[in-house]
Parts: sequence; structure tokens; C-alpha cells
Amino acid sequence: MKFLYKYICLGLLMGGLGACESNFEEINTNPNKPDKIAPEFILSDVLVRTAYLYQSDSYMGKLASVNRYITLTRNEADDLFHWTGNSWSGQYEILANNKNLYDLSSELEMKHCQAISLIIKSFLFSYTSDLFGDIPYSKALLSKEENIIYPSYDTQEEVYQGVLSDLKTANELLSSEGFIDEEMDVIYQGDAMKWRKFANSLRLRLLLRVSNKLNDAFAKIQEIANDPSTYPIFESNEDNANLEYLGLITDNMWPGGENRLEVWDFEKRRPSQVLIRHLLERNDPRMKVWFNPVKADPASGISDQNEYVGVPHAIPAPYEYNGGGDNQSLLADIYRKNNHPMVQAMMMNYTEVLFILAETVQKGNVTVSGETAESLYYKAIGASMEQYEVMQEAEDQAYNDQELVKYDNSLEQLITQKWLALWLTGGEAWFNFRRTGFPVFPIGPRAVQKVIPSRMIYPTEEAATNEVNYEQAIVQQGWAEDGINEKIWYLQD
Repeated sequence: MKFLYKYICLGLLMGGLGACESNFEEINTNPNKPDKIAPEFILSDVLVRTAYLYQSDSYMGKLASVNRYITLTRNEADDLFHWTGNSWSGQYEILANNKNLYDLSSELEMKHCQAISLIIKSFLFSYTSDLFGDIPYSKALLSKEENIIYPSYDTQEEVYQGVLSDLKTANELLSSEGFIDEEMDVIYQGDAMKWRKFANSLRLRLLLRVSNKLNDAFAKIQEIANDPSTYPIFESNEDNANLEYLGLITDNMWPGGENRLEVWDFEKRRPSQVLIRHLLERNDPRMKVWFNPVKADPASGISDQNEYVGVPHAIPAPYEYNGGGDNQSLLADIYRKNNHPMVQAMMMNYTEVLFILAETVQKGNVTVSGETAESLYYKAIGASMEQYEVMQEAEDQAYNDQELVKYDNSLEQLITQKWLALWLTGGEAWFNFRRTGFPVFPIGPRAVQKVIPSRMIYPTEEAATNEVNYEQAIVQQGWAEDGINEKIWYLQD
């Protein structure tokens, strides 16, 4: 790729530019370094770190388990819901650098860089709020300007109103004259139209997320659907907001890569039984892309003799399930590579946009010209098949004609297919489950509770260093404690 050399050098250059501590303490300025750097260099750093963080969370962290994609066969605390405080330092470090990008771009009147900064700001703040609930937002990142070291928490409603407004502004800025350095834009190579599509597609995601709370959410979705020239959205997989892994150094390798993750750490992550069973029941061609068959030939006494075997969540001795590791599937070889064209850091894909529209049309809240919920549903499935290069196989085996796949106008079927299509995409599977109750996920006998958690616990250091604001956040959300079963704003009745 054209920007490869700059990208490699950039990793060395930007190593010291993470401009925020997890407890929001002010960063000292090094007098031997320039105070400013060209916005384009900050742009690349922000984009790379955002995409990689989001993808790493979905594979390495609690999300992999609660999304019901991966079962941990060792060190399985996440599977058991033994959740403790979760860090948000990664998001806020990027957001601090992203603020530098926005401020410099504004000063230099670089409208398109401003817009991208607003999109990333919206992406990261909404994601963080989706995980935790109320978060530092309007008062965050102000340690230098206003000496705010311990920021208060904005309500989730305020966060969402802010990011939705910023995304609309970003679309407007990108509609004006401007320029993006294609070598430093590692996502879309300077294509402003694709950034507009991402901004508006992300608005769709977030509007649907809060549609139970914002009275005008569906009206805004309808406005976007009605006016593609003003509000363009993803139209194909060419628009996907994804980033390849270079695989050259640890920081730009896929998290499961052979030079990034020890063998034992890779092999303890097995496909979940519920996911494999859904794929088997539908004869889903994506299964062969995502997973390897078991290594051993079926033997007597083995409970599951299928070619592909997933491991149930939260069971005793999961590493011994079905006779041990050789009788359990592993993630496919592409997920052991340091980089592979099909294994990318995925922020949002075309298939998700189609599922969003399909759901809103199915519910009767939105109309899409020339489309029905059924047609959008099938297009969404097709987009995912195309993304994983199994479209022809799906067509040959008449995938859509199967009883479990053929459109039946139910939300459960639609969200189940969306869950399959959003394999390892952030926390989207969990977020959709919380909102809809689908798919119906198993818990497991060793889990410490019999329900899927509703949120993550605030970082441990917040209670220690930002105690007053932390305690106020719990009170203002009506919670008894900072617990995993407390309901965030848009999930409250």
C-alpha cells in the first residue's frame, strides 16, 4: 500500500503521543519536543489505534465471551461473569490525541480532518458509554485548558445527544470543499464520500440503539433513508470501515497472530457451542472460514461427533469437554496469522446497515424506497457472505431457502442472523442482545448468575481517584451499586 512506509515510521513517531492518563491527570509538556504536529500524522495514529482497540476488545476481552462467539477453556473468569472493573484508558488516550487532531484541524481550517475527528470522537464516546453507562464526556480531556483533572460524569442521554449531533456536523463538513491526505487516511485513503457514509451509517447504529428513549429516533432514521444525496450511507462492502493489519510489529499484528499471542493463549479461545450449533443447523458456509474442524477422528464415548465442535460456556473443566482439545474446534488458521486480508479491524460493515434498515422496516417505523424488510434481510445476509467470500457456496446450497433462514417476519430470526454476520465486531452482538433479548443465549452451570450482564463495571481507579464524581454517577443513574446488572439509561423502562 502507498502509505506503508509512512505508516511504519508513524508507529515510532507517535509512541509518545498518547496524551491522557486513565485517571485524567495532566500530562507534562516536554520542552524539547514541539507542541504541535501536522494534523495528518495525528490522523493516522488516531485511526489505527481506534480500529485496533475496538477489534482487540471483541477478540481478547470480555466482549468475546458475552457476545457468545468465544468460550474460554482456561482462565475463564469472563465466561463465569466474575467481572471486575474494566479499563477505559485505551479509549480516553485515543480521545485525547483525537482532541489534538480536532483543535489543530480547526485552527488550520482543515474541515475534512475536523469531520473525521468528530466521527472518531462519536465512535469512541458512544462505545464507552455503551459499555459503562454515564461517563466523563463534556468535562473530560480538559486537564490543560481548564485544569479539570477529575471530571464529572455526563448522563448517557447527554453523551448520545452530543455524538449524534457531532455525526451530523461531520457529514456537513465533509460535504464542503476540503482535502484529506490519502496516504495518512488509512481507512478510506482520502475519500470524503466514504467518510460521509460512515458518519451517517454510524448515526443509524446509534439511533436504533436509543430508539426506545429518543422520541424522534425513527424520524431521523427515516430522514436518512429518504435523502441519500444529503445523507449517504454504506452501499456495498467497499464502504466498510475496516483496517487491515500490517503484521510487521506487535502493535500492528492481529491480536491472535503467532508473533503476538502465545500458543496456549490462542488455543484457550474456542468457538462457543451456541455459535457452532447455529452455524451447523443452517449449513452455514462461513463456518469453514472462521473455524477449523476437530483434529481427532470421532471416537466412541465422545458426546459431540460433528466435524465442527464448539465448547459450552461456564462448564466444569471446559478444556476437557468432548474428550479434550483435539475434539474441539479452533479458530481457523487465518486467525493465527499476524495478518490476513480477510482478518481486519472492523468498526462497521455494510451488512449491519442493512440489518438496521430491515429491523426498522419490519417494525413498521421506517420505509425504504423499493425495499421490504424481507429484501433488506436477504441483502444483509448476502453482504456478509460476500464479505467472507462464500457467496457462491451460499447460492449453490440455497442457503436462504432453508427453514431456519427463510424470512419469517420475526425479530428473533433477524437479530440471530445479524449476530452471525457481526462475528467479532466490537460489542455489537451483546448490545443487540441487551436491546432485543435475541438470540437467546445460554448461561452455563458455573456462571455466578443466571442472566447475561447488562454493563461493565467502572475502572477500579475511578472509585479511588475520582470518588465524588464516581459516587454521583451511581446515584444519578438510580443504581444501588456499580454492578454488572444495573441498567444503563437506554435499557431502563
